[in-house]
Amino acid sequence: MTLKLNDKYIWDFWHFEEAGEQHLFFLQADRAIGNPDLRHWNVSIGHAVSTDLRHWTPLGTTFGPSASPAWDDFTTWTGSVIKAEGRYHLFYTGTSRAENGLRQRIGHATSDSLNGPWTRVGSGLALDLDERFYEEHAEGRWHDRALRDPWVLPEKIDGQYHMFYTARRNDGPLYERGVIGHAVSPDLVHWNATAPVYQGGHYGQLEVPQVFERDGRWYCVFCNVAPHWSEAMRARHDGGVSGTHYLVADHPLGPWQPAPGFLDGDIPCRRYAGKILRDPVTGHDCLMAFEDTGGDGQFVGQICDPIPLRLEQGRYFLAENDNDGQ
Repeated sequence: MTLKLNDKYIWDFWHFEEAGEQHLFFLQADRAIGNPDLRHWNVSIGHAVSTDLRHWTPLGTTFGPSASPAWDDFTTWTGSVIKAEGRYHLFYTGTSRAENGLRQRIGHATSDSLNGPWTRVGSGLALDLDERFYEEHAEGRWHDRALRDPWVLPEKIDGQYHMFYTARRNDGPLYERGVIGHAVSPDLVHWNATAPVYQGGHYGQLEVPQVFERDGRWYCVFCNVAPHWSEAMRARHDGGVSGTHYLVADHPLGPWQPAPGFLDGDIPCRRYAGKILRDPVTGHDCLMAFEDTGGDGQFVGQICDPIPLRLEQGRYFLAENDNDGQ
């Protein structure tokens, strides 16, 4: 049983597990818009719950753009949910109508329940762009300001909370500027950007990061499309694929490097924005992603069932493939 809503497209998602319940928060848009490419500009955040990552109970819309003019009155995109400081915290991406959605910022809302309601902390704005480290939008350079998809660790490291996000550094070839941005906070409210934890050099952007530890090694899952690979990466990998891959490191603050091969990619894109989760049925890691291009060439807009993974010598493989992902 995939997570499918008959009246909505659904795509990027993030996960929170508590008391045996698996919560997914996901981007959604009414299928009545017709063209699925318009979903990004007609978006809200949905919520569903399961015990096994396979059978889902949709709980409706849990969050959306500001109703009045604001920095996040156009879109509320991908983020993460943690529990810390006695409350639940939702970190999300926002854009404004006044800027035609071109400049992304990171927002923060809190709740006493995973079911909401979620209340913005102040104006909701948690992090804006710091041009010391990251690229600002300019006409003809890149299609937008990349400052999105915040992933926040629930435990402090060296007395600080740590946020990882999609960003671009402000120098170098256009398709090598994609980095994993980094910010720190003492209290989840006041955030300061720092230098990227992954310095780039391989891709134009790395979307929807997920950072976690397994067996003493750290993984940063990300997704991207083949046209956003660097020339060197495309040449090395037969033009590239679109899908989900990961970086590896011995510490969450890096240094990070892409793992060999590519975890789950196709042309055209079959699945996107994957997450590596612990499957409550098998007790092992699995991959879940949203289904992108179907057999008819059309956008699908639903979330797949868990796909088994093997973790061997610090490297993940799709168990459904009898190969190494090269």
